[in-house]
Amino acid sequence: MSQAHTQPHDDLGHDHVHDHGHDNHGDDYHATVQDYVKGFVLAAILTAIPFWLVMGKVIESSTTTSLVILGFAAVQIVVHMVYFLHLNSKSQGGWNMLSLIFTAVLLIIMLIGSIWVMFHLNTNLMDMPRHETTQNP
Repeated sequence: MSQAHTQPHDDLGHDHVHDHGHDNHGDDYHATVQDYVKGFVLAAILTAIPFWLVMGKVIESSTTTSLVILGFAAVQIVVHMVYFLHLNSKSQGGWNMLSLIFTAVLLIIMLIGSIWVMFHLNTNLMDMPRHETTQNP
């Protein structure tokens, strides 16, 4: 049923052509092998650099190393979305990108909110003395 067929003229004399099963919405993006190779090379580099940073102990501070690795991970997520998932502002009339932004905002709100709640629970809970927390038989 993916073939277009023409119905007879309507009352006003217009022809109706229906395309069943294909709804492009102006999505003319076609990936090439060169695009996949670029994505693969970028993903490999973005994996190798953090590996080298950790194994070579290039950065003294573990906190700084973690932040740098998180930065590389964020860039790698973008590379995967662009080169392998083909998400850009043109696909599906921009709805894919809008959905992605909405999901990212919700994820950030949930992560930051969870960390904030856990941090404040940790700092605001009272420490109980050791002898009250364990039962002696």
